[in-house]
Amino acid sequence: MKFLKTFLGQSIFLCLLTSTLFAQQNICIDSTNSAEELSLALCPSCINKIAAGSNITNFYNSSDTGRTWHHGTMQSTYGVYGDPTLICDTAGNFYFIHLSNPPIKGYWLDRMVCQKSTDGGITWSNGSYAGHVQDYVHSSPERNQDKPGAVVDFSHSPYRGHIYLSWTQFDKYDSHLSTDSSHIFFAQSDDTGNSWSPPIRLDNKGGDCLDGDLTDEGAVPCVGPEGEVYVAWAGPNGLVFKKSMDGGLNWSAEEKKITPIIGGWDYDVSGIFRSNGLPMICCDLSNGPYRGTIYIGWSDQRNGSDNTDIWYVKSTDKGETWSPPLRINNDDSHRQQFMTWLSIDPVTGYLYSLFYDRREHGGDTTDVYLAVSKDGGNNFCNFRINDRHFVPKESVFFGDYIDVAAYNNIVRPMWMQLYKYKLCMYTAIINPGDLDWALYTPPGPMVSNSSCEIGGNNESIWFTYNLENMGRINLSVIDMQGKQVYSIFSNRMMKEGPHEYLLDVKKTNLNPGVYAYKLEAGEDKRYKTFLVY
Repeated sequence: MKFLKTFLGQSIFLCLLTSTLFAQQNICIDSTNSAEELSLALCPSCINKIAAGSNITNFYNSSDTGRTWHHGTMQSTYGVYGDPTLICDTAGNFYFIHLSNPPIKGYWLDRMVCQKSTDGGITWSNGSYAGHVQDYVHSSPERNQDKPGAVVDFSHSPYRGHIYLSWTQFDKYDSHLSTDSSHIFFAQSDDTGNSWSPPIRLDNKGGDCLDGDLTDEGAVPCVGPEGEVYVAWAGPNGLVFKKSMDGGLNWSAEEKKITPIIGGWDYDVSGIFRSNGLPMICCDLSNGPYRGTIYIGWSDQRNGSDNTDIWYVKSTDKGETWSPPLRINNDDSHRQQFMTWLSIDPVTGYLYSLFYDRREHGGDTTDVYLAVSKDGGNNFCNFRINDRHFVPKESVFFGDYIDVAAYNNIVRPMWMQLYKYKLCMYTAIINPGDLDWALYTPPGPMVSNSSCEIGGNNESIWFTYNLENMGRINLSVIDMQGKQVYSIFSNRMMKEGPHEYLLDVKKTNLNPGVYAYKLEAGEDKRYKTFLVY
Protein backbone atom coordinates (compact mmCIF):
# COMPACT_ATOMS: atom_id res chain seq x y z
CA MET A 1 0.00 0.00 0.00
CA LYS A 2 1.28 3.48 -0.89
CA PHE A 3 0.92 5.84 2.06
CA LEU A 4 2.14 9.44 1.76
CA LYS A 5 5.50 8.25 3.11
CA THR A 6 6.19 11.09 5.58
CA PHE A 7 4.25 13.90 7.19
CA LEU A 8 6.52 16.37 5.43
CA GLY A 9 5.27 15.04 2.14
CA GLN A 10 1.66 15.85 2.94
CA SER A 11 1.92 19.49 1.86
CA ILE A 12 2.42 18.38 -1.75
CA PHE A 13 -0.77 16.34 -1.57
CA LEU A 14 -2.73 19.07 0.20
CA CYS A 15 -1.93 21.76 -2.33
CA LEU A 16 -3.71 19.68 -4.94
CA LEU A 17 -6.89 20.19 -2.91
CA THR A 18 -7.03 23.95 -3.50
CA SER A 19 -10.61 25.29 -3.52
CA THR A 20 -12.11 22.20 -1.89
CA LEU A 21 -13.95 22.57 1.38
CA PHE A 22 -11.65 22.42 4.38
CA ALA A 23 -14.45 22.32 6.92
CA GLN A 24 -17.98 21.22 6.16
CA GLN A 25 -19.77 22.49 9.25
CA ASN A 26 -20.48 26.21 9.55
CA ILE A 27 -21.95 27.51 12.82
CA CYS A 28 -23.99 30.72 12.80
CA ILE A 29 -23.07 32.40 16.07
CA ASP A 30 -25.21 35.53 15.76
CA SER A 31 -27.83 36.53 13.18
CA THR A 32 -29.75 39.14 15.17
CA ASN A 33 -27.25 41.81 16.33
CA SER A 34 -25.65 42.84 13.01
CA ALA A 35 -22.33 41.61 14.39
CA GLU A 36 -19.17 42.83 12.63
CA GLU A 37 -15.51 43.47 13.49
CA LEU A 38 -15.03 40.10 15.12
CA SER A 39 -12.36 38.88 17.50
CA LEU A 40 -11.89 35.58 19.33
CA ALA A 41 -9.44 33.87 21.66
CA LEU A 42 -8.83 30.20 22.46
CA CYS A 43 -7.88 29.14 25.98
CA PRO A 44 -4.60 27.16 25.88
CA SER A 45 -5.08 25.77 29.38
CA CYS A 46 -8.65 24.59 28.66
CA ILE A 47 -8.94 24.13 24.92
CA ASN A 48 -12.72 23.67 24.86
CA LYS A 49 -13.28 27.30 25.98
CA ILE A 50 -13.51 30.17 23.49
CA ALA A 51 -14.42 33.83 24.04
CA ALA A 52 -15.34 36.25 21.28
CA GLY A 53 -16.64 39.75 20.69
CA SER A 54 -18.21 41.90 17.98
CA ASN A 55 -19.29 45.50 17.47
CA ILE A 56 -20.43 47.27 19.38
CA THR A 57 -21.18 45.65 22.74
CA ASN A 58 -21.56 41.93 21.97
CA PHE A 59 -19.65 39.18 23.76
CA TYR A 60 -19.88 35.43 23.22
CA ASN A 61 -18.54 32.34 24.94
CA SER A 62 -18.40 28.66 24.12
CA SER A 63 -17.42 25.73 26.33
CA ASP A 64 -17.44 23.08 23.58
CA THR A 65 -14.80 24.42 21.16
CA GLY A 66 -17.29 26.60 19.31
CA ARG A 67 -20.21 24.28 18.60
CA THR A 68 -22.67 26.19 20.78
CA TRP A 69 -22.49 29.79 21.97
CA HIS A 70 -23.89 32.08 24.64
CA HIS A 71 -24.40 35.76 23.85
CA GLY A 72 -24.30 38.71 26.21
CA THR A 73 -23.95 42.50 26.21
CA MET A 74 -20.73 44.01 27.55
CA GLN A 75 -21.17 46.81 30.09
CA SER A 76 -18.67 49.09 31.82
CA THR A 77 -18.83 52.42 33.60
CA TYR A 78 -16.11 53.55 31.15
CA GLY A 79 -18.44 52.91 28.23
CA VAL A 80 -18.25 50.25 25.49
CA TYR A 81 -17.80 51.49 21.94
CA GLY A 82 -16.59 48.63 19.78
CA ASP A 83 -13.33 47.58 18.10
CA PRO A 84 -13.13 44.42 20.26
CA THR A 85 -9.83 42.62 20.73
CA LEU A 86 -9.90 39.28 22.58
CA ILE A 87 -6.87 37.58 24.15
CA CYS A 88 -6.28 34.85 26.76
CA ASP A 89 -3.41 34.66 29.26
CA THR A 90 -1.28 31.81 30.59
CA ALA A 91 -3.70 31.19 33.48
CA GLY A 92 -6.81 30.93 31.29
CA ASN A 93 -8.17 34.44 31.93
CA PHE A 94 -9.84 36.14 28.96
CA TYR A 95 -9.47 39.86 28.21
CA PHE A 96 -11.91 41.93 26.14
CA ILE A 97 -10.24 45.20 25.06
CA HIS A 98 -12.35 47.87 23.40
CA LEU A 99 -12.99 51.57 22.82
CA SER A 100 -14.69 53.76 25.41
CA ASN A 101 -17.69 56.06 25.45
CA PRO A 102 -17.97 57.36 29.03
CA PRO A 103 -21.11 59.16 30.19
CA ILE A 104 -19.22 62.45 30.52
CA LYS A 105 -20.02 65.38 28.26
CA GLY A 106 -17.22 66.15 25.85
CA TYR A 107 -15.44 62.79 26.25
CA TRP A 108 -15.50 60.11 23.54
CA LEU A 109 -12.97 57.38 22.82
CA ASP A 110 -10.95 58.79 25.69
CA ARG A 111 -9.17 55.56 26.72
CA MET A 112 -8.61 51.87 25.97
CA VAL A 113 -10.75 49.70 28.25
CA CYS A 114 -9.74 46.17 29.29
CA GLN A 115 -12.40 43.93 30.86
CA LYS A 116 -11.37 40.59 32.33
CA SER A 117 -13.14 37.24 32.70
CA THR A 118 -11.96 34.48 35.03
CA ASP A 119 -14.80 32.06 34.22
CA GLY A 120 -14.40 31.36 30.53
CA GLY A 121 -16.00 34.55 29.20
CA ILE A 122 -19.29 34.15 31.08
CA THR A 123 -18.94 37.21 33.31
CA TRP A 124 -16.66 40.24 32.95
CA SER A 125 -15.14 42.82 35.29
CA ASN A 126 -15.95 46.50 35.03
CA GLY A 127 -12.49 46.93 33.56
CA SER A 128 -9.20 48.77 33.79
CA TYR A 129 -7.91 51.24 31.22
CA ALA A 130 -4.86 52.57 29.41
CA GLY A 131 -4.23 55.92 27.75
CA HIS A 132 -6.90 57.96 29.57
CA VAL A 133 -6.60 61.54 28.37
CA GLN A 134 -6.82 63.01 31.89
CA ASP A 135 -4.01 60.82 33.21
CA TYR A 136 -1.12 62.12 31.13
CA VAL A 137 0.12 65.65 30.56
CA HIS A 138 0.58 65.13 26.83
CA SER A 139 -3.14 64.51 26.32
CA SER A 140 -6.26 66.63 26.20
CA PRO A 141 -9.99 65.81 26.29
CA GLU A 142 -10.22 66.16 22.51
CA ARG A 143 -7.78 63.34 21.80
CA ASN A 144 -9.32 60.04 20.73
CA GLN A 145 -7.97 56.54 21.25
CA ASP A 146 -8.81 54.10 18.42
CA LYS A 147 -8.25 50.57 17.04
CA PRO A 148 -6.47 48.48 19.70
CA GLY A 149 -4.27 45.46 19.15
CA ALA A 150 -3.16 43.24 22.03
CA VAL A 151 -1.11 40.14 22.86
CA VAL A 152 -0.09 38.11 25.92
CA ASP A 153 3.58 37.16 26.38
CA PHE A 154 3.73 33.34 26.23
CA SER A 155 7.53 33.24 26.05
CA HIS A 156 9.62 31.77 28.85
CA SER A 157 11.35 35.11 29.39
CA PRO A 158 11.07 37.21 32.59
CA TYR A 159 8.15 39.00 30.88
CA ARG A 160 5.95 35.91 30.57
CA GLY A 161 2.32 36.80 31.29
CA HIS A 162 2.68 40.50 30.48
CA ILE A 163 -0.06 42.00 28.30
CA TYR A 164 0.97 44.39 25.52
CA LEU A 165 -1.44 46.89 23.97
CA SER A 166 -0.97 49.20 20.97
CA TRP A 167 -3.39 51.64 19.36
CA THR A 168 -3.82 54.91 17.43
CA GLN A 169 -4.26 58.24 19.19
CA PHE A 170 -5.89 61.03 17.18
CA ASP A 171 -5.30 64.64 18.21
CA LYS A 172 -8.88 65.00 17.04
CA TYR A 173 -10.66 62.34 15.01
CA ASP A 174 -11.61 63.44 11.48
CA SER A 175 -9.82 66.76 11.85
CA HIS A 176 -8.71 68.39 8.58
CA LEU A 177 -6.25 70.70 10.33
CA SER A 178 -2.61 70.13 9.36
CA THR A 179 -1.66 70.73 12.99
CA ASP A 180 -3.61 67.62 14.11
CA SER A 181 -1.92 64.24 13.83
CA SER A 182 -2.40 60.53 14.47
CA HIS A 183 0.23 58.58 16.42
CA ILE A 184 0.87 54.99 17.53
CA PHE A 185 0.91 54.41 21.29
CA PHE A 186 1.87 51.43 23.44
CA ALA A 187 1.18 50.38 27.05
CA GLN A 188 1.62 47.19 29.04
CA SER A 189 0.26 45.44 32.11
CA ASP A 190 2.36 43.18 34.35
CA ASP A 191 -0.47 42.39 36.81
CA THR A 192 -3.00 40.51 34.65
CA GLY A 193 -4.72 43.62 33.37
CA ASN A 194 -5.42 45.30 36.71
CA SER A 195 -3.29 48.35 35.87
CA TRP A 196 -1.38 49.75 32.89
CA SER A 197 1.88 51.57 32.32
CA PRO A 198 1.90 55.17 31.05
CA PRO A 199 1.63 55.08 27.23
CA ILE A 200 4.72 55.35 25.05
CA ARG A 201 4.57 56.90 21.60
CA LEU A 202 6.13 54.58 19.00
CA ASP A 203 5.90 56.38 15.66
CA ASN A 204 8.42 59.06 14.76
CA LYS A 205 6.44 61.31 12.43
CA GLY A 206 2.74 60.43 12.58
CA GLY A 207 -0.07 60.78 10.07
CA ASP A 208 -3.21 62.80 9.52
CA CYS A 209 -6.50 62.41 11.41
CA LEU A 210 -8.76 61.42 8.50
CA ASP A 211 -8.69 57.65 9.16
CA GLY A 212 -7.38 56.86 5.67
CA ASP A 213 -4.20 56.04 3.76
CA LEU A 214 -2.25 58.92 5.33
CA THR A 215 -3.26 58.00 8.89
CA ASP A 216 -1.09 55.90 11.24
CA GLU A 217 -3.49 53.05 11.95
CA GLY A 218 -3.86 49.36 12.69
CA ALA A 219 -1.04 48.86 15.21
CA VAL A 220 -0.73 45.23 16.32
CA PRO A 221 1.84 43.67 18.69
CA CYS A 222 3.31 40.19 18.93
CA VAL A 223 5.92 38.50 21.12
CA GLY A 224 9.07 36.56 20.21
CA PRO A 225 10.51 33.44 21.89
CA GLU A 226 12.84 35.47 24.12
CA GLY A 227 10.25 38.05 25.14
CA GLU A 228 10.91 40.42 22.25
CA VAL A 229 7.97 42.74 21.53
CA TYR A 230 7.24 43.60 17.90
CA VAL A 231 4.66 46.11 16.61
CA ALA A 232 3.60 46.74 13.01
CA TRP A 233 1.20 49.33 11.58
CA ALA A 234 0.18 51.04 8.34
CA GLY A 235 0.37 54.67 7.38
CA PRO A 236 1.85 57.22 4.97
CA ASN A 237 5.17 55.34 5.18
CA GLY A 238 3.56 52.07 4.13
CA LEU A 239 4.09 49.00 6.32
CA VAL A 240 6.09 50.06 9.38
CA PHE A 241 7.77 48.05 12.16
CA LYS A 242 9.37 48.69 15.55
CA LYS A 243 10.72 46.36 18.25
CA SER A 244 11.65 46.23 21.91
CA MET A 245 14.16 43.76 23.33
CA ASP A 246 13.34 44.38 27.00
CA GLY A 247 9.62 43.73 27.38
CA GLY A 248 8.40 47.01 25.90
CA LEU A 249 10.45 49.39 28.08
CA ASN A 250 12.75 50.66 25.33
CA TRP A 251 12.24 50.67 21.58
CA SER A 252 14.30 50.85 18.42
CA ALA A 253 15.00 54.48 17.64
CA GLU A 254 13.79 54.53 14.05
CA GLU A 255 10.78 53.06 12.30
CA LYS A 256 11.69 50.32 9.86
CA LYS A 257 9.83 50.88 6.60
CA ILE A 258 9.27 47.36 5.32
CA THR A 259 7.36 47.90 2.09
CA PRO A 260 4.94 50.37 0.47
CA ILE A 261 1.26 49.41 0.60
CA ILE A 262 0.48 49.98 -3.06
CA GLY A 263 -2.83 51.77 -3.48
CA GLY A 264 -2.95 52.47 0.27
CA TRP A 265 -4.45 50.50 3.12
CA ASP A 266 -7.86 52.20 2.68
CA TYR A 267 -9.07 50.79 -0.65
CA ASP A 268 -12.42 50.14 -2.34
CA VAL A 269 -14.01 46.76 -3.06
CA SER A 270 -17.39 46.67 -4.79
CA GLY A 271 -20.27 45.65 -2.53
CA ILE A 272 -18.33 46.53 0.64
CA PHE A 273 -19.12 49.78 2.45
CA ARG A 274 -15.49 50.04 3.56
CA SER A 275 -12.52 47.73 3.16
CA ASN A 276 -8.94 48.00 4.34
CA GLY A 277 -5.60 46.26 4.17
CA LEU A 278 -4.43 46.91 7.72
CA PRO A 279 -1.65 44.56 8.86
CA MET A 280 -1.54 41.64 11.28
CA ILE A 281 1.71 40.44 12.87
CA CYS A 282 2.58 37.14 14.56
CA CYS A 283 5.71 35.23 15.59
CA ASP A 284 6.46 31.51 15.74
CA LEU A 285 6.81 30.40 19.38
CA SER A 286 6.82 26.69 18.58
CA ASN A 287 9.81 24.40 18.95
CA GLY A 288 9.74 23.72 15.22
CA PRO A 289 12.32 24.66 12.59
CA TYR A 290 10.85 28.14 12.04
CA ARG A 291 10.85 29.22 15.68
CA GLY A 292 11.33 32.98 16.00
CA THR A 293 10.19 33.81 12.45
CA ILE A 294 8.05 36.98 12.32
CA TYR A 295 5.22 37.23 9.79
CA ILE A 296 3.21 40.31 8.77
CA GLY A 297 0.12 39.93 6.56
CA TRP A 298 -1.96 42.58 4.81
CA SER A 299 -3.84 43.16 1.56
CA ASP A 300 -3.40 45.79 -1.15
CA GLN A 301 -4.12 46.57 -4.79
CA ARG A 302 -0.63 46.54 -6.30
CA ASN A 303 -2.05 44.29 -9.04
CA GLY A 304 -4.94 46.64 -9.80
CA SER A 305 -8.10 47.96 -8.16
CA ASP A 306 -10.10 44.96 -9.43
CA ASN A 307 -7.48 42.42 -8.26
CA THR A 308 -6.84 42.94 -4.55
CA ASP A 309 -4.50 40.28 -3.15
CA ILE A 310 -3.35 38.96 0.23
CA TRP A 311 0.35 39.48 1.00
CA TYR A 312 2.88 38.71 3.68
CA VAL A 313 6.51 39.35 4.51
CA LYS A 314 8.67 37.44 6.98
CA SER A 315 11.84 37.99 8.97
CA THR A 316 14.15 35.34 10.45
CA ASP A 317 16.50 37.78 12.21
CA LYS A 318 14.21 39.55 14.69
CA GLY A 319 13.02 42.12 12.17
CA GLU A 320 16.38 43.37 10.96
CA THR A 321 15.76 42.23 7.38
CA TRP A 322 12.57 41.18 5.59
CA SER A 323 11.58 39.10 2.62
CA PRO A 324 9.97 40.78 -0.39
CA PRO A 325 6.15 40.75 -0.39
CA LEU A 326 4.83 37.23 -1.10
CA ARG A 327 1.29 36.36 -2.14
CA ILE A 328 -0.91 34.07 0.01
CA ASN A 329 -3.89 33.57 -2.32
CA ASN A 330 -2.80 31.09 -4.99
CA ASP A 331 -5.43 31.75 -7.67
CA ASP A 332 -4.89 33.12 -11.17
CA SER A 333 -8.40 34.53 -11.47
CA HIS A 334 -7.39 38.23 -11.22
CA ARG A 335 -10.34 38.73 -8.89
CA GLN A 336 -10.70 40.17 -5.41
CA GLN A 337 -9.25 38.78 -2.19
CA PHE A 338 -9.61 41.19 0.73
CA MET A 339 -9.97 41.86 4.48
CA THR A 340 -7.47 39.36 5.87
CA TRP A 341 -6.35 38.16 9.29
CA LEU A 342 -3.14 36.27 10.05
CA SER A 343 -2.55 33.92 12.98
CA ILE A 344 -0.05 31.27 14.02
CA ASP A 345 -0.43 28.10 16.07
CA PRO A 346 2.12 28.51 18.91
CA VAL A 347 2.43 24.72 19.32
CA THR A 348 2.79 23.55 15.71
CA GLY A 349 4.07 26.74 14.06
CA TYR A 350 1.41 26.40 11.33
CA LEU A 351 0.43 29.74 9.81
CA TYR A 352 -3.22 30.58 8.97
CA SER A 353 -4.61 33.41 6.85
CA LEU A 354 -8.36 34.08 6.65
CA PHE A 355 -9.83 36.30 3.93
CA TYR A 356 -12.79 36.97 1.66
CA ASP A 357 -12.36 35.63 -1.88
CA ARG A 358 -14.14 35.98 -5.26
CA ARG A 359 -11.96 33.69 -7.38
CA GLU A 360 -14.82 31.36 -8.30
CA HIS A 361 -17.34 34.03 -9.31
CA GLY A 362 -17.95 37.11 -11.35
CA GLY A 363 -19.35 40.27 -9.81
CA ASP A 364 -19.67 40.61 -6.04
CA THR A 365 -20.42 36.97 -5.12
CA THR A 366 -18.07 36.18 -2.25
CA ASP A 367 -16.61 33.17 -0.42
CA VAL A 368 -14.45 32.81 2.69
CA TYR A 369 -11.03 31.17 2.35
CA LEU A 370 -8.51 29.84 4.83
CA ALA A 371 -4.90 29.52 3.69
CA VAL A 372 -2.52 27.25 5.61
CA SER A 373 1.27 27.07 5.58
CA LYS A 374 3.08 24.24 7.37
CA ASP A 375 6.56 25.16 6.16
CA GLY A 376 7.27 28.59 7.56
CA GLY A 377 5.33 30.49 4.92
CA ASN A 378 7.19 28.97 1.98
CA ASN A 379 3.95 27.52 0.59
CA PHE A 380 0.27 28.19 1.30
CA CYS A 381 -2.61 25.86 0.51
CA ASN A 382 -5.98 27.62 0.04
CA PHE A 383 -9.35 26.16 1.12
CA ARG A 384 -12.88 27.51 0.85
CA ILE A 385 -14.54 27.14 4.26
CA ASN A 386 -17.99 28.74 3.90
CA ASP A 387 -20.83 26.43 2.92
CA ARG A 388 -22.89 29.14 1.20
CA HIS A 389 -21.80 31.91 -1.19
CA PHE A 390 -23.09 35.39 -0.40
CA VAL A 391 -23.36 38.80 -2.04
CA PRO A 392 -22.55 41.79 0.22
CA LYS A 393 -24.33 45.12 -0.08
CA GLU A 394 -22.67 48.50 0.37
CA SER A 395 -25.63 49.59 2.48
CA VAL A 396 -24.68 46.97 5.11
CA PHE A 397 -21.53 47.84 7.08
CA PHE A 398 -19.16 44.84 7.25
CA GLY A 399 -16.69 46.39 9.66
CA ASP A 400 -12.93 46.38 9.19
CA TYR A 401 -11.70 42.96 10.27
CA ILE A 402 -12.32 39.25 10.80
CA ASP A 403 -10.29 36.76 12.85
CA VAL A 404 -8.79 33.28 13.08
CA ALA A 405 -7.14 31.64 16.10
CA ALA A 406 -5.30 28.33 16.49
CA TYR A 407 -3.80 26.25 19.27
CA ASN A 408 -2.35 22.76 18.88
CA ASN A 409 -4.30 22.09 15.67
CA ILE A 410 -7.58 23.47 17.03
CA VAL A 411 -8.40 26.12 14.41
CA ARG A 412 -11.36 28.47 14.65
CA PRO A 413 -11.98 31.15 11.98
CA MET A 414 -14.65 33.81 12.47
CA TRP A 415 -16.23 36.00 9.81
CA MET A 416 -19.37 37.91 8.74
CA GLN A 417 -21.55 37.24 5.72
CA LEU A 418 -24.87 38.49 4.42
CA TYR A 419 -27.84 36.11 4.34
CA LYS A 420 -31.32 37.30 3.36
CA TYR A 421 -30.19 40.92 3.90
CA LYS A 422 -29.07 40.08 7.45
CA LEU A 423 -25.47 40.27 8.62
CA CYS A 424 -24.55 36.96 10.27
CA MET A 425 -21.51 35.94 12.32
CA TYR A 426 -20.02 32.51 11.56
CA THR A 427 -17.33 30.09 12.58
CA ALA A 428 -16.27 26.81 10.96
CA ILE A 429 -15.87 23.71 13.10
CA ILE A 430 -12.63 22.17 11.92
CA ASN A 431 -12.85 18.94 13.91
CA PRO A 432 -10.11 16.42 14.50
CA GLY A 433 -12.04 14.24 12.07
CA ASP A 434 -11.81 16.97 9.46
CA LEU A 435 -8.05 16.75 9.82
CA ASP A 436 -8.21 13.25 8.38
CA TRP A 437 -7.58 14.87 4.98
CA ALA A 438 -4.04 15.38 6.31
CA LEU A 439 -3.76 11.75 7.38
CA TYR A 440 -5.46 10.21 4.37
CA THR A 441 -4.78 6.51 3.78
CA PRO A 442 -6.04 4.66 0.70
CA PRO A 443 -7.89 1.38 1.29
CA GLY A 444 -5.48 -1.43 2.20
CA PRO A 445 -5.55 -5.20 2.51
CA MET A 446 -5.15 -5.47 6.28
CA VAL A 447 -7.32 -2.94 8.10
CA SER A 448 -10.83 -1.61 7.54
CA ASN A 449 -13.66 0.19 9.33
CA SER A 450 -11.60 2.08 11.90
CA SER A 451 -13.39 4.61 14.11
CA CYS A 452 -13.07 6.65 17.33
CA GLU A 453 -15.66 7.28 20.00
CA ILE A 454 -15.04 9.73 22.85
CA GLY A 455 -16.24 8.65 26.28
CA GLY A 456 -17.89 10.82 28.90
CA ASN A 457 -16.05 13.91 30.18
CA ASN A 458 -13.16 13.28 27.78
CA GLU A 459 -11.87 10.57 30.16
CA SER A 460 -11.63 7.76 27.62
CA ILE A 461 -11.51 7.35 23.86
CA TRP A 462 -12.51 4.14 22.10
CA PHE A 463 -10.68 3.06 18.98
CA THR A 464 -12.23 0.28 16.93
CA TYR A 465 -10.74 -1.45 13.89
CA ASN A 466 -11.18 -4.58 11.84
CA LEU A 467 -8.36 -6.88 10.74
CA GLU A 468 -8.97 -8.82 7.56
CA ASN A 469 -6.09 -11.21 8.28
CA MET A 470 -4.11 -12.40 11.27
CA GLY A 471 -0.86 -10.48 11.79
CA ARG A 472 1.45 -8.56 14.11
CA ILE A 473 0.10 -5.16 15.09
CA ASN A 474 1.59 -1.91 16.43
CA LEU A 475 -0.72 0.66 18.03
CA SER A 476 0.39 4.07 19.33
CA VAL A 477 -0.66 7.68 19.78
CA ILE A 478 1.11 10.37 17.73
CA ASP A 479 0.92 14.15 17.60
CA MET A 480 0.18 16.12 14.44
CA GLN A 481 3.86 16.23 13.54
CA GLY A 482 3.94 12.42 13.42
CA LYS A 483 5.93 12.02 16.66
CA GLN A 484 4.97 9.11 18.91
CA VAL A 485 3.79 10.39 22.29
CA TYR A 486 2.35 7.18 23.76
CA SER A 487 2.92 3.50 22.92
CA ILE A 488 -0.06 1.20 23.41
CA PHE A 489 1.44 -2.08 22.20
CA SER A 490 4.12 -3.22 19.78
CA ASN A 491 4.49 -6.32 17.60
CA ARG A 492 1.43 -7.98 19.12
CA MET A 493 -0.03 -10.96 17.25
CA MET A 494 -3.77 -10.49 16.68
CA LYS A 495 -6.31 -12.59 14.84
CA GLU A 496 -8.62 -11.41 12.10
CA GLY A 497 -11.94 -9.73 12.93
CA PRO A 498 -13.09 -6.69 14.93
CA HIS A 499 -10.97 -5.23 17.73
CA GLU A 500 -11.18 -2.26 20.05
CA TYR A 501 -8.99 -0.34 22.45
CA LEU A 502 -10.01 2.03 25.22
CA LEU A 503 -7.47 4.81 25.83
CA ASP A 504 -7.47 6.15 29.40
CA VAL A 505 -6.64 9.81 28.82
CA LYS A 506 -5.73 10.44 32.47
CA LYS A 507 -2.95 7.85 32.38
CA THR A 508 -1.36 9.22 29.21
CA ASN A 509 -0.61 12.74 30.56
CA LEU A 510 -1.46 14.15 27.12
CA ASN A 511 -1.71 17.93 26.93
CA PRO A 512 -4.86 19.43 25.37
CA GLY A 513 -4.76 19.24 21.59
CA VAL A 514 -5.25 17.03 18.55
CA TYR A 515 -3.67 13.57 18.35
CA ALA A 516 -4.10 10.45 16.25
CA TYR A 517 -4.14 6.72 16.78
CA LYS A 518 -1.52 5.13 14.55
CA LEU A 519 -2.24 1.50 13.67
CA GLU A 520 0.39 -0.48 11.76
CA ALA A 521 -0.53 -3.88 10.33
CA GLY A 522 2.26 -5.17 8.12
CA GLU A 523 2.74 -2.55 5.42
CA ASP A 524 -0.68 -1.09 6.09
CA LYS A 525 -0.96 2.05 8.25
CA ARG A 526 -4.14 3.69 9.49
CA TYR A 527 -4.67 6.92 11.40
CA LYS A 528 -7.65 8.28 13.30
CA THR A 529 -7.56 11.72 14.90
CA PHE A 530 -9.10 12.65 18.24
CA LEU A 531 -9.22 15.64 20.56
CA VAL A 532 -8.03 15.89 24.16
CA TYR A 533 -9.34 18.91 26.04
